[in-house]
Amino acid sequence: MNRSSLSLAVVLASLAQHAAAGGFIEDSKASLSLRNFYINQDNREGAALPSRQEEWGQGFLLNYSSGYTEGTVGVGVDALGLLGVKLDSGKGRHYNPTSASYGGTVFPSDNDGRAKDDFSSLGLTGKVRVSRTEARIGTLQPKLPVVTFNDGRLLPQTFEGGQVTSSEIDGLTLVGGQLEHAKGRNSSDARGLSIGGANNARTGQFVNTFYFAGGDYKVRDNLLAQYYYGNLEDFYTQHFVGLTHNWALPVGALKSDLRYFHSDSDGKNASAAGRAEGFRSSGNWAASDPDRYEVDNRTWSALFTYSLGGHAASLGYQQVSGDSAFPFLNQGDGATAYLITDRQIGKFLSAGERTWVAEYGYDFASLGVPGLRAVATYLKGSNIETQGSDQGEWERDFRLDYVLQDGPLKGLGLSWRNAALRSDAARDQDENRLILSYTLTLL
Repeated sequence: MNRSSLSLAVVLASLAQHAAAGGFIEDSKASLSLRNFYINQDNREGAALPSRQEEWGQGFLLNYSSGYTEGTVGVGVDALGLLGVKLDSGKGRHYNPTSASYGGTVFPSDNDGRAKDDFSSLGLTGKVRVSRTEARIGTLQPKLPVVTFNDGRLLPQTFEGGQVTSSEIDGLTLVGGQLEHAKGRNSSDARGLSIGGANNARTGQFVNTFYFAGGDYKVRDNLLAQYYYGNLEDFYTQHFVGLTHNWALPVGALKSDLRYFHSDSDGKNASAAGRAEGFRSSGNWAASDPDRYEVDNRTWSALFTYSLGGHAASLGYQQVSGDSAFPFLNQGDGATAYLITDRQIGKFLSAGERTWVAEYGYDFASLGVPGLRAVATYLKGSNIETQGSDQGEWERDFRLDYVLQDGPLKGLGLSWRNAALRSDAARDQDENRLILSYTLTLL
């Protein structure tokens, strides 16, 4: 039994003694979210397989959150049940012929390289609250600059570990914790943690310790300052500083989002012997470079968004410096980086890469059609470092969302997401996603 499971067992044992106490039942909430997800990825360049990946499934997300027992120390429990059911796939369209990867784009693979008919998991989280401080042990879905769970497929990614969040001081929120495992968006199994360059499903290196800590400070009502630290044992340490400012102008409003990451090697990745064992980062080095595969990265970005009525226009820039790509928790089965360039297909985080981002969104409520929203995004990356000439890439995304506002299906969401990536550093790809979502409130 790992440390998170043991701690969770202690919390649940305490909970069993106090479950009848007021607040635990009365303040409980439960919902069932239904997600119908279709994806088509057309790999347009070259004759290499797969030329196309295509899968369709139905997801069920049961989310339960208890209240807290009464008293100075309140105890509670949350539960997240996930079930994904295959509606359509095929060995060629799933494309994991030797089962060497964790799965296809949506479903896990069986031993024959085909998509499994269904996959599921149950995550429990014990929680303890004292004053304005809460500790959580078990299944977590963090949304922090140094670790963010991914929700880009049929079912969301989850992590296992512990986290403490404290808001004892007005305007200041402190967060700290440790993660041990991740459960991918196309998997029922919890696995160790890794980064790009070391996350091969069969030969990669994975660890079970990621520390994180930091805080958000509300300097003023319209200014938020952030600092966070992350450490993936034997791979990297990372410092993040961010500022978010909202400025109400005489006409419209301007939001500024500034981010800076400083990442260095840790443990085995800091030594040639450790990197030879497979504790490596992706990036660009000469074959004779003694620091080959070592984490060495600084990434900064600025994104400005002007909004007026239903209009929102954004312009941003991001620069990646150092020999390695931007490091983040990435087990090779779908992950999110807290970057302004992490979009539908690409992430634009290669060593040396410099990226411009332009985006325009419109909320049609201003035209009398509430619930309808469209967003178009364009990214242009250049200066991707290689041992030959520098490379470039671009991506164009379009997203159309609509949520029914009344009637028996009020709250039903429909989303079409279309993207095209053209890259010197990766395979060209066109992608379409169709998503129907609906949430039933149970408690």
